[in-house]
Amino acid sequence: MRLLSWFRPHGRAAATRSSIVTEDRRFRLIGGRRYVRGSPYLLPKDDAEIHRLDFQHYMLRYALRSNYLAPIGQPRDILDVGTGTGRWAIEMALAFPAANVVGVDLVTPAADAEAEKRAGLDIRPENYTFVTANILERLPFPGMSFDFVHQRLLVGAIPAVRWPDDIAEMVRVTRPGGWVELVEAAPPPGGGPALQALSTWLVQACEKRGLDAVVGPRIGEMLQAAGLQNVRYQEADLPIGRYGDRLGTLTETNLISFYTSIRGLVLMYELTTGEQFAAALAEARREIAQGRWIWPYFVAFGQRPTA
Repeated sequence: MRLLSWFRPHGRAAATRSSIVTEDRRFRLIGGRRYVRGSPYLLPKDDAEIHRLDFQHYMLRYALRSNYLAPIGQPRDILDVGTGTGRWAIEMALAFPAANVVGVDLVTPAADAEAEKRAGLDIRPENYTFVTANILERLPFPGMSFDFVHQRLLVGAIPAVRWPDDIAEMVRVTRPGGWVELVEAAPPPGGGPALQALSTWLVQACEKRGLDAVVGPRIGEMLQAAGLQNVRYQEADLPIGRYGDRLGTLTETNLISFYTSIRGLVLMYELTTGEQFAAALAEARREIAQGRWIWPYFVAFGQRPTA
């Protein structure tokens, strides 16, 4: 039996209706933004964040020239952990039409836009499905179910002490010979006083929620510690600002949007005032225009041993 058939919902409309009933109970408002209750996740779960995540996806695909770097060949089953909007998983389903692609997250991705439906553009391919799940509470899949397991930018979701558990769970559901790939980021180093202040508040907000904002450079070591072989690791320093041409402009837009998204938590933890945060954000734009700063991203992948 193919993996996808285990989890395909009985009609997309029915699944959407059932999720609406419990939607409001699962969230709380912080600084006017919607957050998942009982989760350490650093970022909101609302329409503005959906747009940012999709924008970030396109930025990373442009920067890396691919949606993945592991030598995965022609996988039969693909898992995207923390799928967010589902954009990465959907594109993988389109790129590998013979594969089953499953995205998991705490919150169901937003339904397709009505305009896209009227235009006949169904962005949910038949070989893609979504499953509500939390990797910190064990994934609802048997061991050795997937040929490729992907996780991207969960630095704001995985508690610092739970990273070994997170990777072990990904390895558990990976078939022998299959690949696990992680993509993470760290706060931009350097910068002027405003950029440094924003990075400091980010790190402090992460610490308040038990998160490690600078775990990115260690993801290769963690894959090795989990017993994976043929581990490869690389850093991609994305330019911030117009000096970096198109990529730099994309990175700047995403960075400013990201810092805007954490404002509510920064103020809730009283790390600064609203006025100081707004002033730092405005000054950061000027620092970006005058400097040559980078935002480091990290990619690591490894293969589960066959014996």
